[in-house]
Amino acid sequence: MTGFTLAHFSDPHLGPLPAASWQDLANKRASGLFSWTRNRVKIHKPAVLKLLVEDLKAQSPDHITVTGDLVNISLPAEFKAAARWLETVGTPDNVTIIPGNHDAYVAMPWADSLACWAPYMLGSRAPGGPETLPQNGADFPFVRRVGSIALVGTSTAVPMPPFIAAGRLGAEQLCRLRDQLRYLGRDGLFRVVLIHHPPFGGGAYKRKSLLDAQDFQEVLADAGAELVLHGHTHVSGLARIQTPQGPIPVISVPSASAVAAGHKDPSRYHLYRISRSADSWRVEVDIRGLNTTQDAFVPQGSMALTIPLIVSKNVSVAGAAA
Repeated sequence: MTGFTLAHFSDPHLGPLPAASWQDLANKRASGLFSWTRNRVKIHKPAVLKLLVEDLKAQSPDHITVTGDLVNISLPAEFKAAARWLETVGTPDNVTIIPGNHDAYVAMPWADSLACWAPYMLGSRAPGGPETLPQNGADFPFVRRVGSIALVGTSTAVPMPPFIAAGRLGAEQLCRLRDQLRYLGRDGLFRVVLIHHPPFGGGAYKRKSLLDAQDFQEVLADAGAELVLHGHTHVSGLARIQTPQGPIPVISVPSASAVAAGHKDPSRYHLYRISRSADSWRVEVDIRGLNTTQDAFVPQGSMALTIPLIVSKNVSVAGAAA
């Protein structure tokens, strides 16, 4: 493999909010609207997001990933507006997205919500199966193969009570994720797991955490992966999931539309330049972020990761030949 460049950003929180009727707001959306008008509208700037997309496209990555929270309070008009915005980022062939908790702020009919973005979640729904579009909110994970890279899109987006921003994968999705990762591991692919919530639970922010994070970590420890990318926290971060095969890097990015606010980071995105040698993967991570004058994106550092090449053999996968 000569090299592959994967771009990652998250949490664009597209604004402005469309008009809403009182019937639309007679639920959790009311608290979300209050949060937006009092605070979040000062943080999430369409101009910043526009700068990010322009700068990212100038870097000519091979593929772009967006790890959720395209909208804010899940109004039907927000999903339609986000679909139009996605067209400015790229085509479904070179952009992959997953939903975040704000994309499931309240329970919504599939046809009026995430179905608007279905082409950007095209992928294999079963190990070795054909690529299909998602049919409902439970139709995850999915896999998109791009050369030696396998993008594994999960969904932690489930409606939660007011003031709760937690997420959940669920037992069925975790079982399918294990099968997918095992199957992809047999081919020695570079498996990138896309997830909105950070895969670490509890702590001071339990109401915003992944409720089955421990189960997710156990799946990765068993089936393996090379990289996990997430959003949700609105901060830059590097952590690791320990496995018998070695640690799996877990990397987060801030909100793509954000200016600096409190303990949150301003807008950044990452470029992952992935290459393979005889016995390992090398990942050069270039970080590009909003400058202090908020009029351009500039280099803000880099790091290098070396990940052992592990090819799983004779692995039994439900629904696929061993």
